[in-house]
Amino acid sequence: MKIAIVGYGKMGKMVERVALEQGCQVAAIVDPSIADSAARESAFPSGAKPYPEIAQAGDLCGADVAIEFTRPGTALANVKALIAKKIPTVVGTTGWTDGLDEARQAAEASGAALFWSSNFSLGVNIFYRIAWHAARLADAFPEYDVGGFESHHNKKLDSPSGTAKTLVEGVLERMARKDAAVWETLDRRPEPGELHFPSLRVGSVPGRHSLFLDSPADTIEITHTARNREGFASGAVRAAKWLAASGEKGGRIGLFSMDDMLKDILG
Repeated sequence: MKIAIVGYGKMGKMVERVALEQGCQVAAIVDPSIADSAARESAFPSGAKPYPEIAQAGDLCGADVAIEFTRPGTALANVKALIAKKIPTVVGTTGWTDGLDEARQAAEASGAALFWSSNFSLGVNIFYRIAWHAARLADAFPEYDVGGFESHHNKKLDSPSGTAKTLVEGVLERMARKDAAVWETLDRRPEPGELHFPSLRVGSVPGRHSLFLDSPADTIEITHTARNREGFASGAVRAAKWLAASGEKGGRIGLFSMDDMLKDILG
């Protein structure tokens, strides 16, 4: 499978390494820094063709799928440019969900496939399902209040994290007692229907998310801690393989998620 990587920051470099380890070919790398560095193929471990922008990359060297990890402000434009080339695209950038519906409509109109997740780590997606099931159980026991907390490195651009938003949205869907998320610091008591989930940005923390079910007698804590970015990159490459294989089986059009892939894997 040939992959094009859009965005060659820390995540893009990790995706390149993981893709090579899994036997994929990295055909092209797109990043605006390439224009400044006059990068050659030899600059990348994969020997990929370098391009400063998608518009200059033609068919992205025949890539079967693209993996995009850039910034919230550029993600939508990148996605639409890739969709216009009808290249199945996996998007790992977070903080741009306001544009997700527009991207979905563009994919459907162009007959292209788009895969987006707030977090590609398989561990996180297992964590979601454990936490959501726990929230559903706790809903029947009003003595258990529910809330949470997330922390990330101080270079992260969005807050709360996309992972936290997905986690909390799933909890709210499964609890009748909680109907609203509160992300900011509180200088008052939370209302009974509010689920408080603040964020911390500090140091080099890759990511930690915790859901608490707390009663006067005890606390249940469900936590996922990322040791590094490899889990995210590995999940993105796995999603790229799934999306490319889906195309070979007759083609899929529109927006897909980790839910779609996991349902396919788990039956």
